[in-house]
Amino acid sequence: MLQKLMLLCLCLTFNWAYSQSLTTLPSGGNKRATVSEQVGLTDITIHYSRPAVKGREGRIWGQLVYEGFGDLGFGNSKGAPWRAGANENTTISFSNPVTIEGQPLPAGTYGFFIAYNPNECTLVFSKNNSSWGSYYYDATEDALRVKVKPQSLNQSVEWLQYTFSNQTESAATISLSWEKLSIPFKVETDYVADQLNVFRQELRTEKGFAWQGWQQAAQWCLQHNTNLEQALLWSDSATGKSFGGDQQFVTWSTRSQILEKLGKSNEAAQAIEKGLAFAGMNDMHQYARSLLQQKKTKEAIAIYKANFKKFPGSYTTLMGMARAASAEGDYKTALKYAQQALPLVTEINTRNSMTGMIEKLKAGKDIN
Repeated sequence: MLQKLMLLCLCLTFNWAYSQSLTTLPSGGNKRATVSEQVGLTDITIHYSRPAVKGREGRIWGQLVYEGFGDLGFGNSKGAPWRAGANENTTISFSNPVTIEGQPLPAGTYGFFIAYNPNECTLVFSKNNSSWGSYYYDATEDALRVKVKPQSLNQSVEWLQYTFSNQTESAATISLSWEKLSIPFKVETDYVADQLNVFRQELRTEKGFAWQGWQQAAQWCLQHNTNLEQALLWSDSATGKSFGGDQQFVTWSTRSQILEKLGKSNEAAQAIEKGLAFAGMNDMHQYARSLLQQKKTKEAIAIYKANFKKFPGSYTTLMGMARAASAEGDYKTALKYAQQALPLVTEINTRNSMTGMIEKLKAGKDIN
């Protein structure tokens, strides 16, 4: 009994002493690192330790980083992949569901391992993210395995690193690079679904008590040509009297464009007619330009002329009249308005652009 008590006291003393140890550099001089990027609306964070080559060129891959799944001689795993770094577990976190090389992976934090092979590496995302290294790796805890091809590098990378590249609105390539080898894998997010979920959540908060939030959500759907039925409902709120959006040109313009895409042309025309009552000079000018781009020349000319009548003598409306006349093929009249507009602009790039338009009109060419 006395011996057991002495052993217990010894263990407690050792544990206490260990917990009081001072902070120093990580074991082996391996730098701790974190890299994080937002891909779409998904936050991706990698925590890892960075070993250095330290003069071991040619002895990293296939030697220090062993091939496949090995028996490390410690722990209970007899077939452990490489820890994809040094010291503690390398972990990778995704705030939203993603796909890795086309295969789905739920949101969460995963232990990240690599079974190296010079021709094809196996990436392992484990549900166990708290182990030290891969000594206790358990294949039954795998959330996902994917195979990728390693790539040779021209320049040696001294300290192991993870980087993000080839980024788009919804995807990126993550690469582990060390010595003269890179192991890349593609991560894709469902940006559209994630964005719509954010809109639905935030419009139920204080952000839903103003027309701007509803307008932003509806406009985003219009620009991405998605979720248009829901966007139309959001535009109901954006143009509603409760939030003041019923007196904003932009809300009615968005609603009109959504209705047009849904094949409801008559309702679209009614919506833009309501909006024009609240349109400013620039609103009307840009709307007329969009009509020209849609080849709705007659409607565009009517808006340009209405804008000039409402805001006569300004650079914007004079240029509007020049574009209207040019669209009708009346280059002489268009030239007259353009020459009247030129003295009203001082910004050099705009003046250069105007000068170019004037030369085109003199040559009998359309400026639209």
